[in-house]
Amino acid sequence: MEDVTLAELRALLEEEILLLDVRSRHEFEGLAGAHCDPRQGHIPGAVNVPLDRILECRSVEDVRALVGAPVGTEIVAYCHSGSRSRFAAQVLGEAGYRARNYVGSWHEWSRTVAE
Repeated sequence: MEDVTLAELRALLEEEILLLDVRSRHEFEGLAGAHCDPRQGHIPGAVNVPLDRILECRSVEDVRALVGAPVGTEIVAYCHSGSRSRFAAQVLGEAGYRARNYVGSWHEWSRTVAE
C-alpha cells in the first residue's frame, strides 16, 4: 500500500476519488479532537466511516456494503495521524478497492489554510 502526501491529496481531490475519514463521528464533526491541532473538523468532501465500524464487518461484502462504492473505486483514507487510516486502507484494499493512506492526515491538514 502506498501513502499519499498533502500535495498528492490536493491533486486527487480534483478527480473522482472517495475521501474517507476513519475517525470517530465526533472528531469528524469537530466536536472532539487532539489539542495539538489548530482547528477541528474534516477535509472538505470527506465521508465519515469510523474505523471501528469497518472492523465490525465480518466479510469483504460487509465492508463493501458499509463503504457503498463499487469495487475498484479509488479511496484515500485519513485519520488523525495516519495510523488508523493505514489499517483501514489495508482492509479496504482486501475488499477490492484501490485504497491508499493520507499519512499526514488531519494533523497535517488542520494546519493548512481553511477552505
